[in-house]
Amino acid sequence: MLAVRIAISRFTNEHFPGWVECLLVDVHGRTWKFVEKVPVVSTEDLWSDSEYPREGVIACTVLASKVDEQGRQVLTIDTRAPYYIESVDGATVFEVFADQLSGDEASV
Repeated sequence: MLAVRIAISRFTNEHFPGWVECLLVDVHGRTWKFVEKVPVVSTEDLWSDSEYPREGVIACTVLASKVDEQGRQVLTIDTRAPYYIESVDGATVFEVFADQLSGDEASV
């Protein structure tokens, strides 16, 4: 599965299965905030007493690829598939650097 790496910044809610705040920094330097269930973004058993920040991922699909002025590969990703994850602002489409992705298709 293709996923974008994020930072899990803090635990937000103990309601099963536990919820965390996640941060994604796009190619423009904007930080996007997500609040998601722990098992969706991490394989770790995170809880309120866990140490933060932690690394995590958000599954995504690639919509487009381009090379910027500095020769870096920039991908337009969508977090709607496969789990319909959106930022707290309701955004699902982001531009990220290719090296922010992990998984089978990380170099598109």
